[in-house]
Amino acid sequence: MTPTYNEAENITDWVERVRAALPEAHLMIIDDNSPDGTAAIARTACEAAGNAHVVVRTDERGLGSAYRRAFAIAAAEDVDLVLHLDADLSHDPSALPAMVKALEDGADMVIGSRYVPGGATKNWPLHRRLLSRWGNRYTAAVLGLHLRDMTSGFRGYRHDALSVIDAPSTNAEGYAFLTELALRASDGGLQIAEVPILFADRTAGTSKMSMRIVSESMLLVTGWGLKRRWRRLTSGRAARRVPTA
Repeated sequence: MTPTYNEAENITDWVERVRAALPEAHLMIIDDNSPDGTAAIARTACEAAGNAHVVVRTDERGLGSAYRRAFAIAAAEDVDLVLHLDADLSHDPSALPAMVKALEDGADMVIGSRYVPGGATKNWPLHRRLLSRWGNRYTAAVLGLHLRDMTSGFRGYRHDALSVIDAPSTNAEGYAFLTELALRASDGGLQIAEVPILFADRTAGTSKMSMRIVSESMLLVTGWGLKRRWRRLTSGRAARRVPTA
């Protein structure tokens, strides 16, 4: 599945390339009523591909809520595996079989990672590469997670893993939502695998990334990290006060 907003230039290629990578998969596009006609183009592409559909949301917008809607639909259909990747083709659909294999081999959740051996970014300016690497390292350190790519939108989950994560009760929007999922997966004891991917910057359409989104994500991550440290501190103090015989 993929969430979309103004991806008219990319969505047909996305459908065709995902279908080529996973011929038996059901494709789902969650569009936030894009004014550029993404939904209409997507419906035509889905009709040609078969076993695919488009959901148009007119009552809400946002990355996190789009994923929550998609996960709810997947849960109702009782599918075995759920995978998502960006519609701008920065995530190469040809990596999907490797993601599926990781799940079939026992991972509960798989992340397409730019920062494990074999992973890389392409056509990124230096400042963006530095910002992304710093952001991921900061996030992992603050939250105490041993993951290299906390913000990747190229992911897959087993059906049972989504139940543990409980996506409907998440609160974050933007890219912080992806971090919140990884945090919940780790806290739930799920096995998380990272598969190397090549991330190539979009060649068509306009990026939705902004400093507001980055700042919002960092503020949420910092807040989560402080809460986790405070809980560990207070639980440690409580344990030391328990009298021993």
